[in-house]
This record gives sequence, structure tokens and C-alpha cells, in this order.
Amino acid sequence: MNATTQDIEQLGINTVRVLSADAVQKANSGHPGTPMGIAPIGHVLWAHTMNYNPKNPEWPNRDRFILSAGHACMLQYSYLYLTGYDISLDDIKNFRQLHSKAAGHPEYGLVDGVDVTTGPLGQGFANGVGFAIAQKHLAARYNKAGFNLFDYKIYAICSDGDIMEGVTAEAASLAGHLRLGNMIYFYDDNHISIEGDTSLAFDEDVAKRFEAYGWHVQTVADGNDLKALTEAVKNAKEETERPSLIKVRTHIGFGSPNKVDKASAHGSPLGADEVKLVKKNFGFDPEQSFVVPDEVLNYYRGKGDEGVRLEQKWNELYQSYKEKYPELWTEYDLERTGKLPDGWKDKLPVFDPAEGKVATRKASGKVLNAIADSLPGLIGGSADLAPSTDTNLDKYTSFTKDDRSGRNFHFGIREHAMGAALNGIALTKGLIPYGATFLIFSEYMRPPIRLAAIMKVRPIFIYTHDSIGLGEDGTTHQPVEQLISLRSIPNLMVIRPADANETAQAWRVAIEHKDGPVAIVLTRQSIPVIDQSKFAKAIELEKGAYILSDSEKEPDIILIGTGSEVALLIDAQARLKEESIAARVISMPSWELFEKQDAAYKEKVFPKAMKKRLAVEAGSVLGWHKYVTDEGDTIGMTTFGESAPAEDLYKEFGFTTDNVVSRAKALINR
Repeated sequence: MNATTQDIEQLGINTVRVLSADAVQKANSGHPGTPMGIAPIGHVLWAHTMNYNPKNPEWPNRDRFILSAGHACMLQYSYLYLTGYDISLDDIKNFRQLHSKAAGHPEYGLVDGVDVTTGPLGQGFANGVGFAIAQKHLAARYNKAGFNLFDYKIYAICSDGDIMEGVTAEAASLAGHLRLGNMIYFYDDNHISIEGDTSLAFDEDVAKRFEAYGWHVQTVADGNDLKALTEAVKNAKEETERPSLIKVRTHIGFGSPNKVDKASAHGSPLGADEVKLVKKNFGFDPEQSFVVPDEVLNYYRGKGDEGVRLEQKWNELYQSYKEKYPELWTEYDLERTGKLPDGWKDKLPVFDPAEGKVATRKASGKVLNAIADSLPGLIGGSADLAPSTDTNLDKYTSFTKDDRSGRNFHFGIREHAMGAALNGIALTKGLIPYGATFLIFSEYMRPPIRLAAIMKVRPIFIYTHDSIGLGEDGTTHQPVEQLISLRSIPNLMVIRPADANETAQAWRVAIEHKDGPVAIVLTRQSIPVIDQSKFAKAIELEKGAYILSDSEKEPDIILIGTGSEVALLIDAQARLKEESIAARVISMPSWELFEKQDAAYKEKVFPKAMKKRLAVEAGSVLGWHKYVTDEGDTIGMTTFGESAPAEDLYKEFGFTTDNVVSRAKALINR
């Protein structure tokens, strides 16, 4: 490397520092200090380490980059702009403004080159585990001798805050256990958080902690030492058996004479006068803003062009692979486009009511195993609950450090990390991940559920033991408020099927869905398989709500239910008919799907003139007012449950045919 190149590289690093300070100052909002401190790490990654193509941000074999310290997003925006991604200097000038690509934290789908939405600390760290699992799995399935289609790595930059978060501990433990040697993470050890020096709340030996997790750990004493950073990356690449953590001592606000190493540089603009001092310090004109020297732009655009050539070479390999392994090529090419193979829906089982009651979790397990052969990209597992959630693919092995082709995942009792890892897998084209736990423990997964919904990616969350019907485990395990809580999340589709056959259709809808995560909510207890032949009705689960059983004359009341409670409504309808009361039974497995229907369909199911409505669900009654209207009523949970057999609990809390009939009659007569 000659002196001229060295000068340009240092100028490029300083350009990123000044751009970050300028953008935050203009927005009067943001985090200037961290991108100023870690700009050299960004340079080493984008100029000398990562394989990427700005002209095709979705190149399958690109290295993935995760800015887990999402508040430092001006670092990412700067290097994306410099290397030629579809983000302009004007976008950067519009940092944190309405409709800007340069949002306050990196957002997947908003700007090319952002592989995952980050910001809530620890999430990006854990997403990387999912990315790494996906790479290992794709490589095991498709790589052949001379055809390393998938050999990319996962790079991330993490902050002190990331390291403190509990989800990081879960994810780091899992990554070490699985020996994910394709992960290379930089730990920005700048000693500063919002409240001040990290010693206020944090003094552990992070290096020893990660060594205990089974990671390969290195330390770089000076974050401005490009040679040391480059050497550390080289060592990390050579370590293929363990994930790597490179602990780098940096200085927040580097280049700011009065705010370096101070908490005030973390989450606030430096101030106009201080920004001028920063520019002066780095040899820029203090009176000019958003300056990118031509030699810097040309240098990094050249690095971006190298990526174009890398993908061209990979595409040639991919075409040769097509000739040598046409079946595998066809399989992957179909999967990466998001298309589904012909005939997969024919594998969905049909459950016979004559065979007796079936827990919907059991039905779900049968569905999974029935469709697994047809959908090779369908992979998943549970948080140590596979026997209880029925999520094991019986014909397939487990994904382990020794078997990367396995399709069953064991996340351990790490619900939070499981959710975040599922997001990383879902962001990998060609894979359909699912993860399971009890509905009550969805609480441990809220951040990744929410981020999946923001990104509109499609992990499938399986939540079993969905109500007080789980019985003797008692109040700690009986969900009450979880259904309405999940339904309140935009872009999340919640499906609570009424029986085994609706469960099969729930899986059909979930597999076909493209626009966000899906939560399938299932019973522990066995419930009747509804005899659809009695009603001559097809299951219209994809519409969210449908008339399961109608009365011969105009209904006096509409009975609405989800999940296990629908069977109660059918029994209640028959009892009411004996008393010459006409009732319509609506199965409403998904509010979100119903809200997508047109006004005519909604009027068909819930005619405005039919105001007597009773909703029955073994969960919180919140939200049901929208469907029962002012003249309707609800039977639901307004307290926590108790520890007792399910039958006793349903009787205690009013989920019986007698109570439904009584409440319906009272409503009609009101």
C-alpha cells in the first residue's frame, strides 16, 4: 500500500466522521459520537473485508453486515453512499426527516444495503446467529466439491449496550454451542453509555465472558490502528470452528476536541461550534458541510465495483452448478424467489371427526410432518419444548455443530434469542423458519416479534397452551392478555384455529403469506374436530372470519368465537334452536385476515342490522367491542386463571354451553 492510498484511506475515514457530525447537527437529533469512533472499523469492513455488490444488494452470497449498535447508523449510511448503494448525499442531508431513507436507525427495506432493522440493543447481535445458522444450513444442503455457492460470513458491530442486554447472552451462548465460525463481531469498547462511563453499571471482563461461551476472542488496543484491525479480521477468518469477537478500544466522539470520551457525544448533536472544530481538526473547511472529496468517493466506488465483479464470477459458478446439479439448482432457485412448489397443498392432512378429539398442537405437528418433504426450506424448532409443542420433523435430523443439514433446531430455553434468530433466518432467501413455545412465553419474544412486523418478514411463531385450558400449571402459565397484545402489533397475523382442520388451513395461509410474521395459536387440550359436512361449509380461514353454521331463518343472535371455544358455540346453537332461538355461528380465527376483506364480505358475515352478538374467547375481552358492537356482549377472561384441571377451569370461568346459552338469551331479551 503506497502513501497516497494510505492518505486517501485516512481521508475517507475522516470524511465519514465529518459526515456523521454534519448530518446529526443538521437534523438536530442523533448519535454522532459512535460513528466518529468506529469509522476505522467501517473502513476495514467496506474497503478490505466484506464481499458485497451495491448494484445487487440481494446477491445470495454477499457477506451480511449488522449494525447492532443501530444508533450509529450514520456510519452505515456513509459507507453505503460512498461505495455506491442507492442512497444519495441528499438522503444523508435529510437524515432523520420524514420519509428519508436515512432513518434514525437502520431499517430493512428502506435503504439498500441494510440487511436487518436494528436499534433495540442486542437484537442485531442475536439476528446474526440466525443469519449464521442459515448460511451453514444452505451450505450443507447445496455446496458441492468445487461449488461453494454459500461461503459468506456474518459481520457485526456491537456496542457496550449490546453486550449488556440479556438477549446477547442468550444468543452468544447458542452461537458458541453451535460453533458458528462464520460470525465475526466487533465490540466497540468505548466505555460510554447515555448516563456516563459504563463503570456506573458494568465492569465485567467481556473477553473472558465470551471465551467462556466458546468464542474466539481478540483485543485491539487502538481503534485507529488499521493494521491491527485488519490482522484481527484475518485471524477471525482463519478461525472457522468458533464465532469471533474482536474487542476494540475506541473513543466516542473521536476528533471532537471538547467531547471525545464524553457521554454528551453519544445521543446529542455536538453543537455547531464543536462541529467546526471537528472539521478543522481533520483538515476540512469549517464553513462547508457535507463535503466528500472526489478522491474519497472514487476510492470507495472502486471498492463497490469490485463487488460487481465478484457477483459476476459467482453467477458463472451458479450457472455451472445448474448444469451439474439441475435438481438442486431448481429447488434453490424456486425457493429464493419465494415461490412454492406445485402440489405442496395436496399434502395437507384432512382430519376425520369420527376419530375423536384432537389438540390443535397435535394437529399442527401432523401438518408440519405432512408438508415437510414438499417444502425443503421449512426449518425450525422450539425453545426446549418440542415434545409439548409438537414441532419436531420426525424424518429429519437436528441442526448441530456436526450436522448442518438438520432441519430441527434446539434453541434451548432462550425464547428471546430464538425469536431474533428466526428473524435472521427469515431474512435469508430460500428458508421458511418457525419457532415454538407456550403462548405465555411470547412475552419473552416481544422485541423480535415487533421487529419482524416492522420489517414485514415472515417467521412463523407457533404458540401452544393457548388459554386456561392448559390446566394445572396455573396462573403463571395460563395466558390471558397475550392474544390481544399480539393482535395489537401492526403487520402481525394472529391465527387461532378452531379445530384440527382449521389448523391445517392456518398452516396453508401462513406458508403462502408474504407480508409479515404469522403467529399460530394452538391448544394443549384435545378439542372436537368440527364436522363440516353437517354445515355444507368450506373452511374459509383465509378470510379471517366466516359463517360456520347458520340458522334456517334470520338469526336472533350472532355467536362469535375462536379456537377451542367455537365448539361451545356449535353446541349452544343447537340448544338455542330447541328453544326456537335462531343463532349464527361465526368462526373468527384471525382478526387481521378479516380486516383485509371488502365491505361487502364484512356485511355478509356481520350484517349491521344484526346487533345482538356474543363473542366467546378464553382470553382478555379487550378488542372484541369492535365486533360485538354496543348491543353485544363478551364471555372472556377478566382475571387470571387458577391451577386446576381444564374442565374445572372452563366451568369456573363460564366457558360452558349452559353459560353461552344463558348469556345469549339474556342478550336477546335485553
